[in-house]
Amino acid sequence: QVQLVESGGGLVQAGESLRLSCVTSESISWFAAMAWYRQAPGKQRELVAEITSGGSTDYAVSVKGRFTISRDNAKNTMYLQMNTLKPDDTAVYYCSALAVNDVDYWGQGTQVTVSS
Repeated sequence: QVQLVESGGGLVQAGESLRLSCVTSESISWFAAMAWYRQAPGKQRELVAEITSGGSTDYAVSVKGRFTISRDNAKNTMYLQMNTLKPDDTAVYYCSALAVNDVDYWGQGTQVTVSS
């Protein structure tokens, strides 16, 4: 079974930065796309950023210009660099990967809390 493990969450003040990591048990080449989602209390899970096998990226309007998604194929790792964090960014962040066989996989989530 494919496993994804997130890390890097924590408690920071508004304006500070965090870098999330997602380590996969398989080569990133097995995934057609990878993405970061987040879910805040009382809200639906939303797509934050995604990156395709071809390297194309896309971001939610709320984070565009502040967050950067990237990957390191040699380390089987995807990253989310989060700068200029805001209290509204507070959520559990989840790593997601779409395999080439069209099966979607999820990590366990990592908590990000931004104080005002």
